[in-house]
Amino acid sequence: MIRMAFFGSSLVSAYWNGAATYYRGLLRELARHGFDITFFEPDAFDRQAHRDIEPPEWAHVVVYPATRDGLECALDQARNADVLVKASGVGVFDDELDVAIPALRRPGALAILWDVDAPATLAAMAVDPGKPLRSAVADYDLVLTYGGGDPVVANYRAVGARACVPIYNALEPDSHHPVASDPTFACDLAFIGNRLPDREARVEEFFLRPAAALPERSFVLGGNGWHDKAMTDNVRRLGHVYTHQHNAINCSARAVLNVNRESMAENGFSPPTRVFEVAGAGACLITDAWAGIELFLDPGEEVLVAADGDAVAAHLASLTEERARAIGTAARRRILARHTYAHRAREVVRLLGGRRVTLRAAS
Repeated sequence: MIRMAFFGSSLVSAYWNGAATYYRGLLRELARHGFDITFFEPDAFDRQAHRDIEPPEWAHVVVYPATRDGLECALDQARNADVLVKASGVGVFDDELDVAIPALRRPGALAILWDVDAPATLAAMAVDPGKPLRSAVADYDLVLTYGGGDPVVANYRAVGARACVPIYNALEPDSHHPVASDPTFACDLAFIGNRLPDREARVEEFFLRPAAALPERSFVLGGNGWHDKAMTDNVRRLGHVYTHQHNAINCSARAVLNVNRESMAENGFSPPTRVFEVAGAGACLITDAWAGIELFLDPGEEVLVAADGDAVAAHLASLTEERARAIGTAARRRILARHTYAHRAREVVRLLGGRRVTLRAAS
């Protein structure tokens, strides 16, 4: 049994926390490989009041007060772990955690920085070289990232990372799969995403502009922060969308839109969770263009790619129900064969297989 202490934003709540499904998918599969996982999350940002799940049987969840005393208590509980993980974007005392985790590592253990927003993290370090993480990167045994491809790997190596490996998003088949359509969510195009500074302009271009250009079509917008955004009457706002609603929304729309944040669009090979959730539901995905998409889905056959809002509108204008179903079915087949969290967990296990903690813990 390999003891893993994982410090992240939240495992039990996806409220203003897009990484939740990524954590759940990967850690559930790692538990099946013999990891005894304790997930440490701060009681912050009202997440505990918006839980999507209760603590799962495959992980211990420690919710600690968002105070310095709470942090110190959590660190003390984690000090005997075989693998210590600090995820980016915990949201409370990130600078302190970035430095504390490698320092907490006992002899024979591993310290891993798991960056779920690597382009933004690297940009922040470039703007402020004095950030604690900038000097702490070299203290970690390994940096794992949500994605980013070669640019992220090169940039992390440039700031001192010993090794950097992308572990991409994937599908959790038990969570995201085809379901019956729900008239509540019926529409021509659906998009789910919180309103964020480096996403808003792209949502305006790829979602709101097509909605304005196609007044006879219906659009559904889910996510936090859009309540006071000006938009046309053919857009229905859902507000916060719980993860258990994703399948119904994906299966009720003729097509579902993916829009990358600006930082991710500039550093390709970083498909967000939504890509795999939509494909897993057998739904037709329209995505903004980004480098590397063909490694995951075949444009034109398994996904529709749009360079701008005009291209989104053109896709919708010509998309029949039959073609939408065919694209969704092909995408689901491809993702199930190559891109589930079971595949990603095996990558992590292989990656750690030659490192001393895994060998020692398994012996």
